[in-house]
Amino acid sequence: MREHTPTGERAGEPAPRGKQAMRFDVLTIFPAFFDGFLTHGIVRRALERHQVEIGIHNLRDWTYDRHQVVDDRPYGGEDGMVLKPEPICRAVEALTHGRSNPAVVLLSPQGRCFNQAVAQRLSRHPQVVLICGRYEGVDERIAEHVATEELSIGDYILSGGEPAAMVVMDAVIRLVPEVLGSPTSAQHESFQTGRLDYPVYTRPATYRGWSVPAELLTGHHAEVALWRRRAALQKTLRHRPDLLANPTRLDETDRRLLTELLGSAAPATGAVPCATSP
Repeated sequence: MREHTPTGERAGEPAPRGKQAMRFDVLTIFPAFFDGFLTHGIVRRALERHQVEIGIHNLRDWTYDRHQVVDDRPYGGEDGMVLKPEPICRAVEALTHGRSNPAVVLLSPQGRCFNQAVAQRLSRHPQVVLICGRYEGVDERIAEHVATEELSIGDYILSGGEPAAMVVMDAVIRLVPEVLGSPTSAQHESFQTGRLDYPVYTRPATYRGWSVPAELLTGHHAEVALWRRRAALQKTLRHRPDLLANPTRLDETDRRLLTELLGSAAPATGAVPCATSP
């Protein structure tokens, strides 16, 4: 395979010597799609602090023909076009060459559902390559022989994998050490403890007759902490009871509060689309 430096790449500056930043490489036919994503919020700060590196690569840079063709008609006579395997395979081989334990993720509606547990697992890889599908999909040989896994962000169809790639990167980058500032910030968010996060309020204490719960105004830290646990469980029961199908994920205090809320130890469970194990 030829040596190749993609002209469409845009990435954060390399991490300072001695510090290994987590690396993301995105393969897409629309590199400009990511311009805003890279220049705002937590992602921008993580790049500036050299906590992550992100390379956005134009898939057409790995074609050899003069027209830079990346797609072709599917065998079997179906409508639409399919992304060809050759450019993707060449790109992945070039981007992962010399790197240890990379995760190569194909984003498609046929993949297993992306969730917080998957984000945590991906955050432990030093490099994540994200392949953005387009048109009618990607040649299946990429899923079978090149990607280490195939992921979907939900049971709906997008025009391409670019929005999914941004979702995956945002969720994973938040888990990179020190990105959020406080080492405990990510631990307190929804899905980290087997339940949703607790409701939050700010000033004014009363607005249009709607009052902030009195427990939050006491200044009593233990009382506030207990209220937050109970409120988080109530919200989980209301919106995502499926998360409580396995109460062993909760600690003893949460299980006691859940028992009080339900009047029994076992919550009703419901099937939720796209629910998968890590």
